Amino acid sequence: MKRQAIRQAEIMISAVSAADYPNTDLPEIALAGRSNVGKSSLINRIIGRKKLARTSSKPGRTRTLNFYNLDEELIFVDVPGYGYAKVSKAEQNKWAKMMEEYFYTREQLHLAILIIDFRHKPSALDLQMYNFLKHVELPVTVVATKADKVKRNQWNKQTALILKELSLQEHEEDELVIFSSETGEGFDEVWDKIFEFTGIEEN
Repeated sequence: MKRQAIRQAEIMISAVSAADYPNTDLPEIALAGRSNVGKSSLINRIIGRKKLARTSSKPGRTRTLNFYNLDEELIFVDVPGYGYAKVSKAEQNKWAKMMEEYFYTREQLHLAILIIDFRHKPSALDLQMYNFLKHVELPVTVVATKADKVKRNQWNKQTALILKELSLQEHEEDELVIFSSETGEGFDEVWDKIFEFTGIEEN
């Protein structure tokens, strides 16, 4: 698999329960993050597509588990964003149950990518999501997006803040990647973690 040349990228299915999950043995990477944090832009940049994952100015658009097949070797799973106030409590609870079922039961899941905003301190919901992912014993790569909007002389300060708030250094397998969908900053680092945890060989 070549990180710079994904030949095939297509959505397989939008699932709401285990009955909908694709019947494959391909390794899966789950991508989670707050609504409007830049998750779709990250997916599109990582796989070299402009519109595979739908980007929107209106948060809360992803309401299912969206499975994307990459070159018949890897599956990205885009999970609903959290923290969008205009979504009803009932809808939020439905999403939570849907995600819990996936994270607790899916054997093909190898790594979670938790997407946060590099410009800000991780929110209480970011911390809650990170702790949940550790509770289900998943390795986590935290990707801090929108790095192009932060001055370089602030990067060390923001990095230290994120590491401290998430207690990231308590977990040896977890790492923080600074990322920008605009500039491509962090592209190789994200792919390095994907190859490391899925065992897929780069060619």
